[in-house]
Amino acid sequence: MKYDYLVIGAGLYGAVFAHEAKTKGKKVLVIDKRQNIAGNIYTESVEGIHVHKYGAHIFHTNNKTVWDYVNQFATFNRFTNSPLANYKGELYSLPFNMYTFNKMWGVVTPEEAAQKIEEQKKDAGITEPKNLEEQAISLVGTDIYEKLVKGYTEKQWGRDCKKLPAFIIKRLPVRLTFDNNYFNALYQGIPVGGYTQMVAKMLDGIEVRLGVDYLEKKEEYRTLAEKVIYTGAIDAYFGYQLGALEYRSVRFEMELLDIPNFQGNAAVNYTDRETAWTRIIEHKWFEFGKDVNGNDLSKTVISREFSSEWKQGDEPYYPVNDEKNSKLYEQYKALSAKENGVIFGGRLGEYKYYDMDAVIAVALDMSCKELIL
Repeated sequence: MKYDYLVIGAGLYGAVFAHEAKTKGKKVLVIDKRQNIAGNIYTESVEGIHVHKYGAHIFHTNNKTVWDYVNQFATFNRFTNSPLANYKGELYSLPFNMYTFNKMWGVVTPEEAAQKIEEQKKDAGITEPKNLEEQAISLVGTDIYEKLVKGYTEKQWGRDCKKLPAFIIKRLPVRLTFDNNYFNALYQGIPVGGYTQMVAKMLDGIEVRLGVDYLEKKEEYRTLAEKVIYTGAIDAYFGYQLGALEYRSVRFEMELLDIPNFQGNAAVNYTDRETAWTRIIEHKWFEFGKDVNGNDLSKTVISREFSSEWKQGDEPYYPVNDEKNSKLYEQYKALSAKENGVIFGGRLGEYKYYDMDAVIAVALDMSCKELIL
């Protein structure tokens, strides 16, 4: 055969494996149905601004091995994720911290904030949360729930919080400090120049074909390689023969504005139910409003993000890992185990939500096992 490995998908999982296979002397072909590499972390330059086309991605990790690995391919800036919540024109810090509590209740000390939260939790009288609303109130009280959780969550899931299961929110980020860093991570940042060039460096020297849908040309492409690394949707691979897995989908409305500053922050969540979008991303602030030469950018690009129900043919983003879908995935996983010479991996191949560092870690682990000489 012409190749040792055919990698379906030029996102992080596929790119990491392809890079590792090449370093072991394997011949690799990577294909992707999109016209770009990098999957959902793809960034494109618009007026010198690196736009996160498929939604905001902030790299963060506590895994030193993964951090060292990605730094082979990019220099990361010092960006720290500090989103804001906009509730009907009122601005609050996210995660929920002392700035949030001061704005919400006028409290000044951590003791006052903790007391206020406990009072509201006690007044709600919830002992065994039966749905997401009760779960959230039992964690943060009624005021924070009503203003900063309820509307945003209902837009994300397209359902009333009373009709969503409690397990969706296992915990909420409550900090009795003034720390505005959303992530509890030792390492954090954005690749200088965007994510696309980072993935391009991973794929350097590897043949890549774009605009190729493997599922439409499976018979042709399967014969090209000894083994396949498949990172597409596992149910689509099997022609949905057991039924379709469910996802949440996201769409973006991008706008180039002839002003230097729209909202002064990379991410602002809109937490009221009436605003149609869930958040607005202003991309230039991921790189501090500067171009690659350090000059101020005179224009700005914003993306309004809308959450929607997924239907077959839409871009799948987030797996709906409820009991029904988890059972269906296990059936597809059993089918995949019988596919000789095919390894299923990544967010869609494993029907699992992965942060970027986690998908790199599992791709490296799989590569290590697969490429033992």
